[in-house]
Amino acid sequence: MLEEIRKDIRSFARPAHAIDLAWFYKTGPGEYGEGDKFLGVKVPETRAVAREYKNASWETIRELSKGEYHEDRLCAVVILTNQYEKAKDKDLRTDLFKKYLSLYDSGCINSWDLVDVSANRFGKELIDDPRAIEFLLKRAKSKNLWIQRSAVILTFPMIAQFDMAPTLAICEELLDHPHDLIHKAVGWSLREVGKKDLRALRDFLEQHSATMPRTALRYAIEKLSEKERQDWLSRKAQAQQERGR
Repeated sequence: MLEEIRKDIRSFARPAHAIDLAWFYKTGPGEYGEGDKFLGVKVPETRAVAREYKNASWETIRELSKGEYHEDRLCAVVILTNQYEKAKDKDLRTDLFKKYLSLYDSGCINSWDLVDVSANRFGKELIDDPRAIEFLLKRAKSKNLWIQRSAVILTFPMIAQFDMAPTLAICEELLDHPHDLIHKAVGWSLREVGKKDLRALRDFLEQHSATMPRTALRYAIEKLSEKERQDWLSRKAQAQQERGR
């Protein structure tokens, strides 16, 4: 089945589009996606292949995830995510979650899109888990950028359940992170918190708006009124001026 999946993915390959993707995913020297390779397959096409092989074995998924081309790894992650979403048995879901985490440890999940397409689904495994914050903080403290990003995105299902504590704890832990990809993830998650609990977002901003990265702040306040957005931005600008004196 592995070779059939690879063949079907490659049937959509477009060399010209591969060049665009290599630029978009920052694959140049020193960039976060350095060395990644693309076939030029569009995401909906990769998803279609994943649906076709929805019953692929873990061995097939694992081998596909080791592929040198980004689309192979994306397809593997989507298949595994779809299997998790459809699984009803609790033990099976837990097993699939562990297999998912192993893809980070092996370096197969090595881009923001592979994190984002899956972590917001697998995060359901952590709902009502009393160890969730401890588990996520450990990931946030990893040296691996993608494991750190997953710590944020995994909290999205908990936000949907009005449990803001994990998200706020991880955002606070990652506020001083140097990478823009983490700033964006932090901002997005805070924005989602605000949709469910505006007071929780405002309390967080009262504590951190003056020092948090501007990118994170802009995303966090995106759904607020224009007046309130300008107020938070003004507070940050004023704090920066005072620190510069």
